[in-house]
Amino acid sequence: MKMEAEKAIITRDQLEPRDTFKIAYLIHFLLGVGNLLPWNASITAVDYFGYLYPTKHVEKVFSVAYMTSSVLLLVLMVAWDGWSKKMSFRFRMNLGFSLFILSVLVSPVMDWASNITGSNWRPNEAYGVIVASVVTCGLADGLVAGSLIGSAGRLPKQFMQAVFAGTASSGVLVSILRIITKASLTQSPKGLQKSAHLYFIVGASILFCCIVSCNLLCKLPVMQHYYRVLLDEPPCSKSKFWTVVGKIRWPAFGIFITYVVTLSIFPGFIAEDLESKLLQDWYPILLITVYNVADLVGKSLTAIYILKNIKTATWFCITRLLFYPLFMACIHGPRWLKTELPVIVLTFLLGLSNGYLTSVIMINTPKLLPASEAELSAIVMVVFLGIGLVGGSVLGWFWIL
Repeated sequence: MKMEAEKAIITRDQLEPRDTFKIAYLIHFLLGVGNLLPWNASITAVDYFGYLYPTKHVEKVFSVAYMTSSVLLLVLMVAWDGWSKKMSFRFRMNLGFSLFILSVLVSPVMDWASNITGSNWRPNEAYGVIVASVVTCGLADGLVAGSLIGSAGRLPKQFMQAVFAGTASSGVLVSILRIITKASLTQSPKGLQKSAHLYFIVGASILFCCIVSCNLLCKLPVMQHYYRVLLDEPPCSKSKFWTVVGKIRWPAFGIFITYVVTLSIFPGFIAEDLESKLLQDWYPILLITVYNVADLVGKSLTAIYILKNIKTATWFCITRLLFYPLFMACIHGPRWLKTELPVIVLTFLLGLSNGYLTSVIMINTPKLLPASEAELSAIVMVVFLGIGLVGGSVLGWFWIL
């Protein structure tokens, strides 16, 4: 009896591997941080890029460039059956984060090169290079997000929760970093440039830590166990793509409409179309910080309570369309609505609802399907999320009409 009990314990431990010291969870959290860090770094440096290119709609252009390139790569990953076999998870993550680092360092490297050679870039040429780096960032995002979320979708749900908690924390981390770097140096053109350089260098250092952590993740016994289990499951072919879409049409539409609403308001409208005489160029940075904090709170709430009914969650996503008339009133409505407090409250609610509904839908959806279809379903959700991002970023241009 004793031997049988010991054998049962050993079998159970093999079936339920332990994540010692929560290392795998923490690494998924860090990778989630790194996944959105370059995007958040670009939009939170609104004061720096706005100073360099005052006649350009920087935030709106960055949104379209980044999101479009990200979605194109995600679609390619879905269309190409053999991508997961041709390129391992580890290779894809290392490549993606390496591209992130190169893209983030483009701006400071350009400034350093100008200082060394003594010649300045032509404004349009420099702007074109920056936009190209944003496009590269978007491609890297598609590669990292598709790989990371696709992998997490086949793992126990706490890993997906860690990824999305990380993506939300990324915005808060970057916002705090930008506030510190901006406040620590003189409010002059030279001080602005130095603060932006420090900001991007620290961001690149965090991304390098993500590369190291990803390579460590693949060697952890708990992850090797999951990988062995997943290798035994039959892969989901492209022919099942539309079958999977049909099965998850409600959450796919929910995530799509969520990000259409969010990206058409944030960051372009919030950063460019709202003004404060009191806060001046700090205003967009503070509003972006408020959004990011609210997004983190929303995604963290799923650790306390998670809505199980996907259709109900989708209807909540649709009700977010009410943000359009509310934010419109902040421009054309009564004077009291044009003040800082109502805008801050609305921005907080936008971030809170975005974070919670995203986390609810992305955690629950892969669990609705068999394990063999879970990875494809997660990638399908990322594709619909990306299409929503592109649609929202394009729709955001209508605020200036």
